[in-house]
Amino acid sequence: MNIGVLISGRGSNLRSLIEAQVGGQLSAEIATVISNVPDASGLEIAASHGIPIKVINHKEFDSRKNFEGALNKALILADIDLICLAGFMRILSDTFVKNWRDRLINVHPSLLPSFKGLNTHERALEAGVCFTGCTIHFVRPAMDDGPIILQAAIPTLPQDTPETLANRVLQQEHIIFPLAVRMIAEGRVKVEGNVVKIEGASFHSAPIINPFE
Repeated sequence: MNIGVLISGRGSNLRSLIEAQVGGQLSAEIATVISNVPDASGLEIAASHGIPIKVINHKEFDSRKNFEGALNKALILADIDLICLAGFMRILSDTFVKNWRDRLINVHPSLLPSFKGLNTHERALEAGVCFTGCTIHFVRPAMDDGPIILQAAIPTLPQDTPETLANRVLQQEHIIFPLAVRMIAEGRVKVEGNVVKIEGASFHSAPIINPFE
């Protein structure tokens, strides 16, 4: 399976995918990394590992349709089977998403469907939730929507700030993103309606309580 990773920034989740590939844990190959931001540091990470990189600067196009046309062409030329959105800060059109249906996944720093959009950690702390986390999901036209593949939950702590919480959530993103890609590459992931079924998956049955006595 050939993977195309779309980024806009530092590429920490991209790095986790590359490390999994180097370690033989990805069951797939990162065939291209594309950024809409010319100086995204994630491009340097990809290039240092010999992965083809490409910049498609959205600011150089007069419409989202033309930008996505160039993006789509680059992905097809790279023979991409699965697109991974790893901090790609552009909203994709319904047409693009539908063309790549069930071949387009995203990582989001909350336990969807809670806290869609931006500022997830600030909003989680303001809401007083006892748990938060991150989600890997198939992308659908609505923002941060789509069948959930994997989630990692962490407890919120009294001393948490948005920054400390973000760092702890990010650590879990680095674990579950490569895991989700591997499961998909192995052909174990099926979408039935809005629910993902994973062949051979194990599940936790014990409750987790936070805070506890």
